Amino acid sequence: MATRGRKPKPTALKVLEGNPGKRPLNEYEPIPPKGTIECPDWLEEEAKREWERLAPSLEAMGVLTTADLTAFAGYCQAYARWREAEEFISQHGSIFQTPSGYVQQVPQVSIAQQNLKIMQSLCAEFGLTPATRARIIAGGGGNDAASDDPMEQVLKGEW
Repeated sequence: MATRGRKPKPTALKVLEGNPGKRPLNEYEPIPPKGTIECPDWLEEEAKREWERLAPSLEAMGVLTTADLTAFAGYCQAYARWREAEEFISQHGSIFQTPSGYVQQVPQVSIAQQNLKIMQSLCAEFGLTPATRARIIAGGGGNDAASDDPMEQVLKGEW
C-alpha cells in the first residue's frame, strides 16, 4: 500500500532549516550506524565496477550508510542489466522480423527501459542527478568528532 503525499523530510534536515512548517518533529527517527561499506560478492561484474565508481563518493557525502546497501546494490545491478541490454541493442538493433513476417521489438528494449526506470528512482534516492543533489543536505561522512560550534550542537540536540 502506497503512502499519500510527499516523502517526509528527515528530522535532521527540518531542524537545520528551522522547522519551517512548525509541525512536531519525530524525536525517534532512526539514525543508521556508521560501518563498513563493502561491495556484495553476488553482484555482476559490471555492477561491481559501478559500485566501485560511486560508493566512495556517496559515502563521503554522507548519503550511503550500512542501512542503504541493499538499495545501492539494486541500483548497481539495474545499471549492469541496463548496460547489457543497451549493448545488445547497439549490436543487433532494436527490432527483428518474425518467421511469419511481423516486425517486433527485441526483448532487450523493454529490459533496458525497466532497468532505466529502476535506476532513475534509485538515483533520486542517492542524489545522483543534479536536480536531486541540489536538494540534499547531508553530513560529510568522515567527521566523527563532535562539533565545536555551539549552535550546531543545539540544532543536533547534543547540548
